[in-house]
Amino acid sequence: MSAPLHLAVAFDGAGWHPAAWREPEARPAELLSAGYWVDLAREADAGLLDFLTIEDAVGLQTSGYDRQDDRVDQVRGRLDAVLIASRVAPRTTNVGLVPTATVTHTEPFHLSKAIATLDYVSKGRAGVRVQVSARAHEAEHFGRRTIPQFQPDNVEVFTDLFDEAADYVEVLRRLWDSWEDDAEIRDAATGRFIDRDKLHYINFEGKFFDVKGPSITPRPPQGQPLVTALAHATIPYRLGARSSDVVYVTPHDVEGARTILAEVRAEQEAAGRAAETVHVFADLVVLFGGRDRKARLDERAGEELTSDALIFTGTPAELADLLLEWQAAGISGFRLRPGVLPTDLEAITRGLVPELQQRGAFRRSYEANTLRGLLGLPRPANRYSEVPA
Repeated sequence: MSAPLHLAVAFDGAGWHPAAWREPEARPAELLSAGYWVDLAREADAGLLDFLTIEDAVGLQTSGYDRQDDRVDQVRGRLDAVLIASRVAPRTTNVGLVPTATVTHTEPFHLSKAIATLDYVSKGRAGVRVQVSARAHEAEHFGRRTIPQFQPDNVEVFTDLFDEAADYVEVLRRLWDSWEDDAEIRDAATGRFIDRDKLHYINFEGKFFDVKGPSITPRPPQGQPLVTALAHATIPYRLGARSSDVVYVTPHDVEGARTILAEVRAEQEAAGRAAETVHVFADLVVLFGGRDRKARLDERAGEELTSDALIFTGTPAELADLLLEWQAAGISGFRLRPGVLPTDLEAITRGLVPELQQRGAFRRSYEANTLRGLLGLPRPANRYSEVPA
């Protein structure tokens, strides 16, 4: 194959269709159990997928973006995504683990050591999906800031939130670098455990954060765990292009994919990152089995499923056609959102993956033992290390 096609899956509760939890193969009583998430992650691992993401938020799931609802017919309640990832890490071998974190209401120091810890536990397979919250009701859980009621045209509020997220990622990256790779000596004979000269204050001062550092966790195995972000429009495209390693986008056809890709690349160049690899993954909701299956689920849910991403309802072979067409347009990978778990996940790992393998478009074995390695990303040099002349 001329270029590797990358595949990720996005896990959310019983699946991305609101009626997924009512399907016979669903496991709604186990959504808050470790075993459920271990089983899903091991299926993704067996399917040779690049990584999995785990949805999270600081508010209950809701059918409306800017408000809590009172529905009782949909999944409500979830476990912490970072803790899920840490639990499944020892039970998987190669698949990357990318939990979601809402950076608007959490501290970068805390998240930096949590993701660094995940990188150690997984032996170099950690990442994070940074998520911005513009929801007033989520801000009320913390009482430390006020976010105005959602207005799609409130550019100033959105710009501030995404600028804050960019600073947040910069703090994460500096904290991950605040220990040099050889800062730990562990010499019992001399009694020296660390070289204190190789721990660095990051002294970040900005509009949103003042963080001195250093981290309390040594530099992660990957140096920099993977940073990813979902983007739907110019302001979030800018965040992804200047701060992340992978940007998830939501085109609905190949022309849309080309248009979005061009905008992300323009933002990447404007951020001075033109020479760096920034992967652009397209998100798709997948409900294999045809429109009749989707219609049955929609009827059970009492409303038609809609999504920010394209909803695919065909066969694995038809999805392979679509992915390869979009890859030819410049999309480097795909994050597939299974409509029903585990059914649509197994259709990906046991149907789509073999189809792509037969076409020479997907790996037959893992070629690297770190997430950055799977994505062809180098291990970054530490910004604080002294570079020999």
